[in-house]
Amino acid sequence: MSKPQKEKSVTKDKLIGMKVIDGDGNLVGTVKDVAFTIGKAGISLSVENKSGENQDVPWEEIQAAGDFIILKPAKQAPAQSTQEAAQVCPTCKGPLSYVKEYQRWYCYKCQKYA
Repeated sequence: MSKPQKEKSVTKDKLIGMKVIDGDGNLVGTVKDVAFTIGKAGISLSVENKSGENQDVPWEEIQAAGDFIILKPAKQAPAQSTQEAAQVCPTCKGPLSYVKEYQRWYCYKCQKYA
């Protein structure tokens, strides 16, 4: 039986400067700050894209945060290719996602590269 995963907290200082990758493996930008919306629960990240524009990314859209931040796949994402769908994590046997930016397969469940 596998051990339950330990919850990890992430500090503001660690988030600032992290690269943000979308669900398709493309670089979105770099975290510049952490924001709170007055009157609402939750936080968002202020992300500067390649052209220098800032966009807010709600925390609910974040899949994982470690060496970089990975966003959840878009709701209307195109179907995965047969090759991608066939890739499984050797640890948990869950599906792997290809991160183009790093040219590696990533397991969202284990939060590590395969």
